[in-house]
Amino acid sequence: MSYRFIELEHLYIHWPFCPYKCHFCDFVAMAAHEEFMQQYHHALLKELYQNESLMPLKPRLRTIYFGGGTPSTYPAELLLDTFGTLRKLFDFDQTTEVTIEVNPGTVTPRLFDVWSEVGINRLSIGVQSLKDAVLSSLNRHQSKQQVEEILQQASGYFKNLSVDFILGLPGVSDEEWKEMIQEAMSWPIQHISIYFLTVHEDTPLYFKVTRNKIQLPPDDSMVDLYNWTVDYLAGYGFERYEISNFAKKGFRSLHNAAYWNRKSYRGFGLGACSFNGIDRFQNTKNLGKYIQNIENCQSVVDMAETLTESQIMLEKLMLGLRQTDGVLVKEYITTLSLDKHTKFFENIALLESAQLLSYRDGNIQLTPKGYVLENEVTLKLFS
Repeated sequence: MSYRFIELEHLYIHWPFCPYKCHFCDFVAMAAHEEFMQQYHHALLKELYQNESLMPLKPRLRTIYFGGGTPSTYPAELLLDTFGTLRKLFDFDQTTEVTIEVNPGTVTPRLFDVWSEVGINRLSIGVQSLKDAVLSSLNRHQSKQQVEEILQQASGYFKNLSVDFILGLPGVSDEEWKEMIQEAMSWPIQHISIYFLTVHEDTPLYFKVTRNKIQLPPDDSMVDLYNWTVDYLAGYGFERYEISNFAKKGFRSLHNAAYWNRKSYRGFGLGACSFNGIDRFQNTKNLGKYIQNIENCQSVVDMAETLTESQIMLEKLMLGLRQTDGVLVKEYITTLSLDKHTKFFENIALLESAQLLSYRDGNIQLTPKGYVLENEVTLKLFS
């Protein structure tokens, strides 16, 4: 099974290994599998070469993203090998946004040197919380001190640093959340992501919540804290450009924007997803199967779908509304029938009257109230 790409500017590399697995994590990530790192690395490079014929001739990349897992545990000598392969197959330079996800406590000064040498120029640091006890209760083995240390060290190498926080973690009071965000504004960062806690099924956190061993904060309180956070970050020059993402001028995530704008991207590695505008597919999440299929020159694609016109329209609406730039109506309604065209504008009027949406100059955007109910607004517009 193969899918060709007419153009390709965005690349994702998955590194699934973690020194531990957080209780809230639902990603393709594995703890205590370090003995498979080298074998996986070789399979990853082989997958890159096997797909060379399906891609444009040495595509010019705008972004490369190393996600996980914990990519900051990618051994230096193997990472150097990976970038050697990438440079044979792709065209990129210092203008390409090259991001690696980093967990505090997993980085040595040697790695900073290697990352700079190979061309990594953006770090996405998983902070999540500054309360050590809260992180420990969720099996996240890092400390506030390690966060401060990595930021101080990284700022000497990189001018594009991003941090992630999770809003709604149990054990964090409203005041403690505000103190964390206030402290973050003293850091040498250019981008910050604020994610609402999602309780995924079959995770340790899910079972603790369902058994009432952990109490989650009320939704209304989280909405108020989110709105406070938006206003506070704006005061320090962090502009919200997507529901969960805030950046100083010139530091928006180009890679994530490719996802939100439905650009073609190619993913390599365990569980990695790819998209060519119409087809979406995902590699197997089974490590043994992934390595074996690569060695046998067999496909590692485990899920594939060709989107219908209706699915494409829903995605454009949903992803567009998540961004502050909104959705240009004339681009959305071109394929609508007369009845659906009329219904669409009726729904816009209803949502405007409910102060969930604004419609100006042919563009629809969520209001601050609408951001909180983004899913409901999208479904109402699409109905």
